[in-house]
Amino acid sequence: MSLPTPPKLTPLRPLPNLIFASRWLQVPLYLGLIAAQGVYVFHFLVELLHLVEAVFGSQTALQALVTSIGYKTGAPVTTLNETVIMLVVLALIDVVMISNLLIMVIVGGYETFVSRLDLQGHRDQPEWLSHVNASVLKVKLATAIIGISSIHLLKTFINADNYTDRVLIAQTVIHITFLLSALAIAATDRMMSPGKNSH
Repeated sequence: MSLPTPPKLTPLRPLPNLIFASRWLQVPLYLGLIAAQGVYVFHFLVELLHLVEAVFGSQTALQALVTSIGYKTGAPVTTLNETVIMLVVLALIDVVMISNLLIMVIVGGYETFVSRLDLQGHRDQPEWLSHVNASVLKVKLATAIIGISSIHLLKTFINADNYTDRVLIAQTVIHITFLLSALAIAATDRMMSPGKNSH
């Protein structure tokens, strides 16, 4: 029994072909995001090195940490205390979450808007990539932004003495706005795709 012959593809006319090929203009954008990812990795390693050096008593590394996290107190910081450690760790987590956001945009965006990555069956294929589309990508990005905003808000509250009430209120309102926006995006996606949730 012979296998069915796949349908012959009709070549695109010149103008549609040009318009469709224009999606490749996004490739330099994704390569730029990969470069930005490299910058974040470098920043993460520098901050981690400063933290390790500060643990072993380096005053230079400690002051670099205090400056980078914007920590201020009435007395000079001469030893690594719990607040500084917590703020540095939160800053490192922030970098990781932004890096995850970049990966979602790079991999998911390329797969959705440029070309297939053909990762089916690859042992390292991300679970979320198997069913990614523009709608799913929007929800995942909104969720990631809420996580990043939560870390920023927690850092601000821990270091609240160095911020005015206006800044604290503004950051809280912005975080709530992100949260409501993500809920609205998820609800819109659910309403537009009722078949996915009918079972």
